[in-house]
Amino acid sequence: MTAIPLARSNSTTTAAPSLVLKAGDALRERRRFTDGEVEAYAGVSGDHNPVHLDDIFARQVGGFERGCIVHGMLVASLFPALIAACFPGAVYARQSLKFVAPVYVGEEVLVQVQALHIRASTTKYIDNSLAIDGEALAVLPTLQVPTKYIID
Repeated sequence: MTAIPLARSNSTTTAAPSLVLKAGDALRERRRFTDGEVEAYAGVSGDHNPVHLDDIFARQVGGFERGCIVHGMLVASLFPALIAACFPGAVYARQSLKFVAPVYVGEEVLVQVQALHIRASTTKYIDNSLAIDGEALAVLPTLQVPTKYIID
């Protein structure tokens, strides 16, 4: 899965006839996120990091020379959205991410999902009491933690 920032483009896509998915096939879609969409995501997610919402902060403190960046998880949400658009009823079960470059608000990205392996399954979910499992890597501006967030 990849989300690639692109230069501006006036290209359009046309609907293709339906095909049977096979290993190696790729689904693609272009998308831009607006300030309003980033603000709405901040409201829903609770992630009000100023690098997403304050252009001056993003440039001066965050070091993002072109201003506000889109939440990485908002960009990542394009992968299951693309899959569900092509395969209504699909259940998105796993995702591993590495955020390697910022996506700036208003910048066009090309979202691509490639089928690596295909196998038939009748199970729509993984029977487990754990909802989400994973690892995270974060680059922190400081190691000072507000005491209300510390778990002993």
